[in-house]
Order: sequence, then C-alpha cells, then structure tokens
Amino acid sequence: MRNIYCLLVIGILLSTHSCTTPQKSGSGDLRHVSGIYPHLAYYNNEGECGTGAVVPWADRLWVITYGPHLPLGSSDKLYEITPDLQQIIRPESVGGTPANRMIHKESNQLFIGPYAIDADRNVRVIPYQDMPGRHTGNARHLFDPAGKIYYGTMEEGFYEVDVNTLEPTMLYEDGNVNRKPGEMAQEAALLPGAHGKGLYSGQGVMVYSNNGETGQAALTQFDIESGGLFEWNGSEWKLIRRNQFVEVTGPGGIYGNPNPATDPIWATGWDHKSILVAVRDPETGWSYFRLPKASHSYDGAHGWNTEWPRIRNIGTEENPDYLMTMHGMFWRFPKTFTARHSSGIRPRSAYLKVIGDFARWNDRLVFGCDDSANKEFLNKRRQKGDIEGPGQSNSNLWFTSLDKPDQLGPPTASGAVWLNEEVEAGDYSEPFLFAGWPNRSAWIQNGGKGDVEFLFEIDKEGTRNWSRLKALSLAPGESAFIEFDREEQGEWIRVKASAPSVATISFNYSGDEKRPVSPSSIFKGIARVGQNQAMGGLLYGLGQDRRALGVSAVTFSDGKMSDAGYYELDSQLNLTRKEDEETHLFIRERFAIPENVIEVEESSVLIVDDRGRRWRLPLGAAHYKELVDNAQMRICREVATERDLFHACGTFYELPAENADGFAKIRPVASHNFRIHDYASYRGLLVMTGIDPKARAGDHIIRSDDGKAAVWVGVIDDLWQLGKPVGEGGPWKNSQVREGEFSDPYLIGFYDERKLEISHDADETVIFSIEVEPVGHGPWMLFQKVAVKPGETFRYHFPDNFQARWIRFSADRECRATTWLTYR
Repeated sequence: MRNIYCLLVIGILLSTHSCTTPQKSGSGDLRHVSGIYPHLAYYNNEGECGTGAVVPWADRLWVITYGPHLPLGSSDKLYEITPDLQQIIRPESVGGTPANRMIHKESNQLFIGPYAIDADRNVRVIPYQDMPGRHTGNARHLFDPAGKIYYGTMEEGFYEVDVNTLEPTMLYEDGNVNRKPGEMAQEAALLPGAHGKGLYSGQGVMVYSNNGETGQAALTQFDIESGGLFEWNGSEWKLIRRNQFVEVTGPGGIYGNPNPATDPIWATGWDHKSILVAVRDPETGWSYFRLPKASHSYDGAHGWNTEWPRIRNIGTEENPDYLMTMHGMFWRFPKTFTARHSSGIRPRSAYLKVIGDFARWNDRLVFGCDDSANKEFLNKRRQKGDIEGPGQSNSNLWFTSLDKPDQLGPPTASGAVWLNEEVEAGDYSEPFLFAGWPNRSAWIQNGGKGDVEFLFEIDKEGTRNWSRLKALSLAPGESAFIEFDREEQGEWIRVKASAPSVATISFNYSGDEKRPVSPSSIFKGIARVGQNQAMGGLLYGLGQDRRALGVSAVTFSDGKMSDAGYYELDSQLNLTRKEDEETHLFIRERFAIPENVIEVEESSVLIVDDRGRRWRLPLGAAHYKELVDNAQMRICREVATERDLFHACGTFYELPAENADGFAKIRPVASHNFRIHDYASYRGLLVMTGIDPKARAGDHIIRSDDGKAAVWVGVIDDLWQLGKPVGEGGPWKNSQVREGEFSDPYLIGFYDERKLEISHDADETVIFSIEVEPVGHGPWMLFQKVAVKPGETFRYHFPDNFQARWIRFSADRECRATTWLTYR
C-alpha cells in the first residue's frame, strides 16, 4: 500500500514541475478596479481554487492556493508577489490543500504550505510522500521550539518537522493514508468531528480544532452536533468542547506566543445559536463567550462553508490592531483579551467576500479570497436553474485601505444563548456580547410548563463582575420583546432562569443605517429599470485554461431582445469581439436565465424553496415584474464560493446554501433601480451586464472595441454602495384570510424606517396577531395583538431597536385583509 501511495505522489509532483524557472506576469499595465488587480488572479485545475495563506516575507508577498480535497498534491501553486505587483509562480510548487503558515524566528524561515522559505527567498519543499495530508496549521514545538515545529492536517495527521533538515517525524497518521481507492477520507479515527482547521501551542499544550462532521445528516442539517476543540500535552489528547471551531491563535499570531507559559490562547467557533470565542488561561483553563452572527452563509454541519477565519494583527508592532473575521463580519479584537479582562471586542462592518487569509503589506490590507469554484459543491437550488459554475476555478487578492474593514455593510447581527433549550433552575447562559451596537433588543420565550423569571445581568467592564440589569417573568408559552436603552452599557450580558424551562433567548442588534437610498457614482452607466434600451449579455468564466470571461451579448430595445455577438473579457479588462459560435451557443443554452423560479405577485415576491417552504420578500419598482416574467433578469447565481447572490425586484441578497438553511437566513444587502441582466464572478471581480448604450467607458464600465457590448466591473462588496435596502409589500393584499391561519413569513430583518398598515373588509372588529421569528430557525413569538375596527387602518412605526428576521400575521375571524409593510 505504501509503495502505491508513493508512486501516486511522485506522479503528481512530476506533473506540477513542468516549469523550471519562475514564471512572471504583471510587468505591463497594472489595471485595477475596486482593489482587484485582474492579472494577479490564480487558477488551478481543481473543483475550487481558494487562497490558503497570504504572508509578507523577505520583501515579498507569498500566497498559496488549494484545491478541495487533495492530500497528495495538486495543480495549485506557490506565488511570490513583488512590491511592483509582478506575480511569480514558483517552480517548486506541489499544490495540495494547504492553509498553514508560521514564521519561525530562530531559523528565520517562513513555513507556508509544504514550503520553507528563507530570508533570501530560497524555497525548500517537504514532499507529500514524506508528510501526506491537507496541511491546515503550524504550531511552535512544546519541547524544542528552536529546532522543530508542528504540522497538523485536516484529517488529524500530526508531524514534528526539523526546521534545518525539514525531516518530518509522524506523530499521528493522516486519515487519508490508508483510505480506499476513490474514497474521500473526511474523518480520522483519532478525534471526534472532521475537517480540521486551527493549530497553535502554548501553556504546555498544542490546541487543534475542527469544524465539521461526517455522515449524510451533516450534508443537510446545520444544527446537529459537529466539530470540536482539542488539546494535546505531548502524549495524550483531550476533548475540550464539542462545537465547531476554526481559528486557534494568540497575541503572538503567526510567530507563536512570545510568552508561551502565560500568554492566552484564543479560539473562534460557532454552533447553530451564535459565534463562540474561547480563551485559555494557564491556571483556570478554558472560558467561553458568545457573539452574534452577521451572516449565516458560513453555517453547515459539514464545515465546508467556512474557509479559514483568522485573528491577525493588521497594525504595527508598536501599535497593534487585531482584526478578526468571523461569519461575515470584520471585528476589532483586543490583544489583551483574557477571561478576566474581556473588554474590547467590537463589530466593524459586514462583508460578502469569502476570505481565507489576510495581512498588512506596504500599508495596505491584502485579503486572499475564495471567489469562483467550478464544482459549486452542494450549492444547488431551483432558483438557479441548471446553470453551471465557472469553467475553471479561480480566485484573487483584494487590496484595500487600512480602514476598509470599517466601511462596508452595516453590522446588523443576531444570536441566541438558548434556543428551544432545556434549562434548569439557577442556570446561567454563557456571556453574550452587549457592547458595540446602538440598537439592541432581545426576544424571550418560556416554552416550559411553569412560570419563569429571566434575570438579565451585565459585566460592565469585562472583569467578571456581574450586576443586575433587569428581570422579566413569563408564564408558560409566553414570549416577550425587550428593548435596551443606549444608556444601558456593559461589555457582556447573561441570563439566569429561576425555574426549569424550554427557553429561547435571542439578542438582535443593529447599527444606525447611514447609507443613502441613492447609489454611488461607481454604478453610473448601468441602465435604469424603466429604460427601454440596454446592453445585456450572459456571462461565463471560460474553462480549458482560456482564462477569460465569455460574454454572449444581447441588446434590449422596447422589450425585445436581440443577439449582439460573442465577446471575451481578458486579464487586462479588454472586451473584444470573437468569432466563436460554439462558445456563444454554449453560453446561450447552458446559462440561460431560468423561468418561473420566483413569482412577483401584487403583494410581494413569493419564493418556494427546494424543501417546499414559502417565503415572501418586498417589492421594488413595478417594471421588475416584466423583466422577471420574461426571464430578462438573473435571479440567483453563486459569485462567492458556496453561497449565492440572490436578485429579486431591485434588491440584492446574500443567500446561504440550502445546507446552511437557505432562504430562512437570507440577508438583504442593497436595493437599486437598475436593469441588471446577468452577473458573475471573474478573477475576483463582480461583473454585471445591463448597461446604458450611452454610457462612457471608465473605471467601472468596460466597452468593447466595436462599441456594441459593455459590462460593469467591481467587487462584490461594492454592492453595499448601491443604497440601503428598501421596498414595500406584505404577505396579504386584499387577501382572503381564514380564522386563525397564519400568513407566509415576510422578511423584515436588516431594514430600517419600517412602517406597518393593517386593514380589512369585515363588518366587525378583527384582532390581528403579529408574530416574529428572530432567528430563522427558531420559534415564532407574539409581538402584538391589535384590534382593527371596520373601515379603519391600523398604523405602526417600528422602533429603531426592533430587529427580527421574519414577520407573519393571523386574524381571529374570516375576512379580506391587507398587511402592508413599507421600508424606506
């Protein structure tokens, strides 16, 4: 078996050594848009091309990419980026699925993937036949930190490597070594959970995390038991907590902790309720805190939807500034964070990119992203039709200013400490972050059989000194909504139950929406929705190493669509007509916009998902109905790996994969009044069609050489600048309503300036029950009951502190009713 294994590895290594000298690109025109340099994009021949690590070292930026499950090597490369942004493909490249990186001070080497790079940029390789596995983390050695380092793999292979000779010694065998032919070994026998992520050492232990579970249930159920946090003392493993964990690091970051005996160790993770932050103290062990989630697209019990969330210093040695990425939010993380001094974690802004690693380099931030996966994995749904992923996986780096993490989407987020959870009398929840948002509220439900008092306490300074904030008593089956005043300040909040219950406590926070309704000037040139003429086109990232974006161009005029020829967008963003009828026809057939996947009704946009669940979204301009009915507007497409960009009636939404609960966790990003035909990811860019024929070429509008085709280019996180989410509608509009039956859920989360009107045609007063669902997969809770007299209209303006994801209505008698919500 071992001989066959070695032959396979040698074959892979030979196939990746076709070049003997570094290959350079990018010495010409360095065209860039929204921080994306298209010439720096990287491709592979695998189902995914993610960024495993981004590290400044020896006056260069070093980048590794990975394929999805390739423990013996792949077509991926080690890239060296020069200060003038030339891309050098290192001939030593052997690929694989690596995301590990550590700078070893004593030997003055960067360990990144299976490579060791010295101060003179000489690269040495640890062959996969000597150290097989999907390398996920490095850690300083517990007993010989000057002479050795640890490697950990995603399938629980552990090695110690001599930093001088690079000779590895296997401590525990990787789960892929003895796998059967054709088998994808996701779980090793050593530890529970699967899909290893983080590795770090200190306080006499090495800490390892995984964030997934194997088995069929993990592919469809996001809330089953999954993942784990573990530590090893040099001889024995210990399970610390059975939850999904990812990053493991400390104040020393990529170098390892400078005072390993006393410095804290941090770990981030999550469950179906909220984000977890763990910290290890050398005397008291592990403590846990909870944060809200901005995005649920990272959920999934298999763990695949998260790449490598990080905590990393993006400041300087003199002025450290730690940035944390977790569940679609940039967070400020304090270098001093311990269980006894836990103040300082703050939300910065929400983002849409899938980020594998990041670093500060030449006074800019560089994010290594996972943009366009050929395979798309489990992310299929009816609303996408039979559309395929890109012909070849590709991703890119995203260069931004140092303050970009404060400038993207609003930090609206929610999370639970208990969710339909059995609690005993006297039980305390884990601390939940309370500081950092101006608008805060909580939803509480007592699902038990007796009265319960829920006591809310706050830790004002993050020093474990708890004080009473408020208390609320609920009868069995009763729910309540609590608003927190801006004057009620503290770092953390926790809840105590006075009696046994099946409790739900969900905290819902939002920032002050500062975006205007009108779009940024960067979108100038896109056709307006009521405009009769536009330049459209279907988009497809070409395969077979063509490395261009195919555009099957069309023109719209007075409602009619006409073929305008085939074009390609290249790495320098030149849009050129091509005589390639085969590709043109392929795109028209395989990437046609599907029909009848959503319904634009008089009251709202109706979605029926693949599980038969019904959801309703707000309406935009009336013109969108015609575009949807005539299949002239792309509804759904994956433009960041394993999550979709959903587009309905003038609003873009982030849409998690179905295995992360799909439409139940949809999040509006921005609203607009543009006639967007198609959109796709290409070389790290977001490309859209639907251009005003009179638009001039510029930074974001690319026109073809013959002037007959055009596209808009930017980055997916430019969409925040389209304008804040707005719309109107409701689940009922003059709808026949039966007594006691609830409406479909209607989206209310992430909007502001929300108003409600309720009316009916009955001859008697009708009592309407207004219920909300704050979580997406939690219980419905009663918000209000309102009595509406005949001929009257109930009007209500939701307070700023109100946040929930879905709203629904019922009436106490049969009638025709309208429940109309306006978001301005």
